[in-house]
Amino acid sequence: MAEQRGLESADDEDLLARIAAGDTAALGVLFGRRQQNVYRFALHLTGSPSLADDVTQDVFVTVIRDASRFEPGRAAVQAWLCGIARNFVRRRLALDRGAASIEADEGLEAALPAPSPDPLADLTSAEAVEALRRAVLSLPLRYREVIVLCDLQETTYVDAAAALGCPVGTVRSRLNRARALLTVKMQAAQRRQERTVPGHQGVTRCLA
Repeated sequence: MAEQRGLESADDEDLLARIAAGDTAALGVLFGRRQQNVYRFALHLTGSPSLADDVTQDVFVTVIRDASRFEPGRAAVQAWLCGIARNFVRRRLALDRGAASIEADEGLEAALPAPSPDPLADLTSAEAVEALRRAVLSLPLRYREVIVLCDLQETTYVDAAAALGCPVGTVRSRLNRARALLTVKMQAAQRRQERTVPGHQGVTRCLA
């Protein structure tokens, strides 16, 4: 019991070090602590609960094998896990839909407006939440990733850059474009909703 309490109080980096040394109990603690974070990340990227479940399991199987490859100080453990999940998501989407569909909507970028500071906020009804989910899922994957990491999961730019394997400046640039593109999509969805739901208004975050 004392050992279990010690594991529960250990930080994520310590748990990974223990997993690398073969401690299966530490793996159980990390799984219980971070499984939902990884699942939500994969779900927001794919829109598929079953695929998100598969990705989550794949991530923690990978942790068993690759825990020793984690570099303390380079990124938070959660960001590292999301980076692994991202790779699995990309592989599955490429297999299931074809690589070309992963980066759709290129033609919209030329006429994007200034990005909203929080394009995920103007929703209250179930219909609007569903419209947001569809809008996020319709983004090209490289933009979907930064929206999910930075706006839904509130990951720092440094950790997002580590998860995505790109410079911080690229994260900022992609996030600006992602917010602008999402704003276009949500404005169109909101106009459709206002035509069917008189008096619609409200501001709240719904997907985090």
